[in-house]
Formats: sequence, structure tokens, C-alpha cells
Amino acid sequence: MNVSDAIATRRSVRGFLDRPVDAALLREIVVKAARAASGGNLQPWHVDLLSGDSLADLKRVIAAKLMAGEAETPAYDIYPRELAAPYRDRRFAVGEAMYGHVGIPREDKAARRLWFARNFQFFGAPAALFCTVDRRMGPPQWSDLGMYLQNVMLLAVEAGLATCPQECWAMYPETVERFLGTPPERMLFCGMAIGYENPCESANRLRSERACASEWLTVRD
Repeated sequence: MNVSDAIATRRSVRGFLDRPVDAALLREIVVKAARAASGGNLQPWHVDLLSGDSLADLKRVIAAKLMAGEAETPAYDIYPRELAAPYRDRRFAVGEAMYGHVGIPREDKAARRLWFARNFQFFGAPAALFCTVDRRMGPPQWSDLGMYLQNVMLLAVEAGLATCPQECWAMYPETVERFLGTPPERMLFCGMAIGYENPCESANRLRSERACASEWLTVRD
């Protein structure tokens, strides 16, 4: 598979088959991804891979938190607090499209909350990763994390796997960091579900739109 095909094929998958992913393949992907660019070659990413019993244990821990209605102070604002157009409109549109595919109307808030909670079960994925970063790092290094994670997702496509990057885990940083044994100088950035796509999952019919290049591209000759 060439890079162009991997980019065109990659998307966030929200339903996975109950099919294990080979541990050696997962390790190969996350190690290869470390060829990502980073300013000053800092390589600021730290990665925890979970599968099997460790993943099942975390799912139980977070399910109990959600059932008890316990909340934590998020690690950061996942979206700007004053999200203006066109960004607000894009977020609204993709959310409505997804809930449309799974048949949950906007007024059914309870059903939407239940669907969102599937994030914290990794949508049934048999493997996952968490990315953490030194708290002293700033926006430039956070962009390096994005380049690393994009490499992971493209390599997963090449290997026949699907992924879903999940910043929602930043809503429970204390729980995740405690579970992982993350040292205090590092903070949680995001999680990612990894596995084989379930073609029968309605949410996986979603194909998010991309803005026309004229909205963001300026070419100067």
C-alpha cells in the first residue's frame, strides 16, 4: 500500500471485531511510527500498549467510574471553550452524521450519553494505546505527538487494522495515569483503539467530510 492510499483509507472506526491483534505486530507498528518528525529530535511521546487482561481491567475500572457518575478534572480543554465557525459547524455536522448512522435523534440525550460511553470501552477493540507526555512540554511538542500518532494510524491501515484516536480519555486523567503507573512528571494526552473493523457496525458507515481546499489553502506564485 502506498502512502496516498493509506491516507485516503484511514478513518476513525467505532466498532471492532472480537479478534485479537498479534502483540508482535502492535509492537512493530508503534516502534516504526517513532520515525515521526519532532522538533529538535525531542521524540516527546511515551506509549503504553494494552491488550488482554490489562485492557479488560482498565475497562472495568472506568466502567465503575461512569456507573457511579464520578468525574475528574480534564487534563486539558479538548476543544476551545469558545469554538467559533467554521470549526463549531464542522464538529456539529460530524456528530449529527454519526448519530444519524446509529439512529439516535438529537433529542434523545440519554441514548447519546450511552453511545458516547462506548468510547471508554474502546468500542470493543481488542487492543489500545495511551500516549503520555512530559508536563514541561508545550504546543510544539504536542504537535509532535500528532505526527507520531498519525504514523501509527497509517501503519495500522497498511497492516489491515483500524484505529480510533480518542482524546476523550483526557476526561479521566487521574484514573488512567494511576492505572498505567505514569510518573508524576508526565501527563495523559490521548488513547487510541486498535483492532479489526466490524463491517456490521452502523457507525462505521460514517465518512467525515473534508473542507474544500479553497477554505484553507493559499497559493502564492
